[in-house]
Amino acid sequence: MLIPELNEITSGNQRHIARAISWVENHTDGYWELLKSTSGNTPVIGITGPPGAGKSTLVNSLVQSMSNAGKQVAILAVDPSSPFNLGSLLGDRLRMQSLFMLPNVYIRSLSSRGSLGGLTTSIIEVVEVLKQAPFDYIIIETVGVGQSEIEIAGIADTTVVVSVPESGDDIQTLKSGIMEIADIFVVNKADREGAATFASHLKKLAHERAV
Repeated sequence: MLIPELNEITSGNQRHIARAISWVENHTDGYWELLKSTSGNTPVIGITGPPGAGKSTLVNSLVQSMSNAGKQVAILAVDPSSPFNLGSLLGDRLRMQSLFMLPNVYIRSLSSRGSLGGLTTSIIEVVEVLKQAPFDYIIIETVGVGQSEIEIAGIADTTVVVSVPESGDDIQTLKSGIMEIADIFVVNKADREGAATFASHLKKLAHERAV
C-alpha cells in the first residue's frame, strides 16, 4: 500500500519522494491510490527553448538565488532518451553539479521516453507528487524543443522561453509556435552580436500579444 508514503513525502523525505516518482513513472501497483490522495498548489516554472540556448545555465543561476533566499526548490530535468533503453541520458544533471550539495534543492532527471513535446508522458503525475512535498517552487527544464512543441504551457504556471541572438532571423517563424506560450522571454548569451536587435524584436512581439 503506497498511501503511508504520503506522510514521508509531505515531510520532505527526499528518498521517499524519489521512490514515489519512480512508482508513478512505472505505474507500480497502487500508484493511482497515491495520486488520488494528493493535493497541492506549489508554483510550477517551466524553462524551455531550443537546444544550446542555455536553459541549464539559467536554471543553475535561478535556483542558486532561490536557495540563497532560503527557498526549497525541486528541479525536474527532462533529458533525451537513450535510443537503446529509453533511459535518461542525464545531460542536464551533469550541468547542475553546483546544486547537488544544496540541502534545500531536489534534482530529478526524467527520460523523455520518446515523447515529442519536450517533456515525458508521466510529467503531470510526477509534478503532483512533488506538490505534496514542502517545496516553494517546482522548476521543469524541457528537452531542447522546436517551435511546435508547447506542452510545457499546459503544466507550468509561468513559462520562460530562453533564446539566443542567432534566433533573430527566425523570429517570424517562431511567432507561430513556441514564442506564443512565453510569460517571460530570456535572451541568453547577450554579449553576442545582434542581441539588442533580437531583444527589441521580442519586445515588439510581446506588445503585439498584449494588444
